[in-house]
Amino acid sequence: MKKVFGYPEALTTNQTHYCPGCTHGTIHRMVAESLGELGLRERAVGIAPVGCSVLAYNYFNCDMFEAAHGRAPAVATGAKRCRPDLILFTYQGDGDLASIGAAEILHAANRGEKITVIFVNNAIYGMTGGQMAPTTMPGQVTTTCPFGRNPDHEGYPIRVVELLSTLRTPAYLARVASHTPLHVVEAKKAVREAFRLQAENTCFTMVEILSVCPTNWGLTSAESNEWLEQNMLPYYPLGVFKHPDRSEADSAAEAGVLQGA
Repeated sequence: MKKVFGYPEALTTNQTHYCPGCTHGTIHRMVAESLGELGLRERAVGIAPVGCSVLAYNYFNCDMFEAAHGRAPAVATGAKRCRPDLILFTYQGDGDLASIGAAEILHAANRGEKITVIFVNNAIYGMTGGQMAPTTMPGQVTTTCPFGRNPDHEGYPIRVVELLSTLRTPAYLARVASHTPLHVVEAKKAVREAFRLQAENTCFTMVEILSVCPTNWGLTSAESNEWLEQNMLPYYPLGVFKHPDRSEADSAAEAGVLQGA
C-alpha cells in the first residue's frame, strides 16, 4: 500500500505545550514538512525566540539556538555567515519580531541575509498574558488596552510584510493564514518556497502567518477562526508581496490572491 501521509522526520514526538486551538502546532508541521520534502533537515538550524514558541527546540528535530527577545535574526545572521551551507530559520511571534525585534528584522532584510523567517502573527502577546502587541487590531481588547486599541493613542497595527517590501534588497515576502484547511495548504506552499529559495542561496525570505490565540482572545477555537477571518484578513491582505523572480509590479498585482482561499 502506498503511504501518502505520515509524521514528518523534522518533528519530534514530544507532547505539545501550546493551548487548545492554537495553530503553532500546525505551523510547526508546515516547517517540518518543507524541510523534509526539500531534503534540508540535516542542514537545518532553527532559532527559538522569547514568547509562546520559546520551547520550539522541543519540537523541531534539528539543531536549535535560543535567542534573546527579538534577536533571532541577528543570531541567524551570525550562524549563516559562519556556515553558509546551513539552512537557518527563525520562528518568531509578533511581539518578538515586530516590537523589541523590529530593528533586527528590518536590517536583516535590508542586508539581504540568506535566512528564512517564519513570522506568526496572532495580534497579541501570548505567553506573557495577552498584552497589546504591535499587530493588535484597532478596537481589540487586551490586558493593556481594556477599552480596545485606540489608533489615535497607540497608533495603527504594523504591517511588517508591507514595510519590508519597500526595501530595494531582493527578497521573498508572503503573508498567509492558518485558520482553515485551505489556507493551511496555501501557507505550506509559501513556507516551502521560502526554504527552497534559501537553499538556492537566492535571497532573504519571510512568511508571515496569521494565527489565532483563543486563550488570550477569550474566544472558542471556532469563534477565533471567525474573528481572524472578519477582522484580520481585511487589514492584513494575503498574498506574495515580493519575489526575486518577479518585478515589483508583478508582486504587487499578485498580493491578495490568497485572500479568498
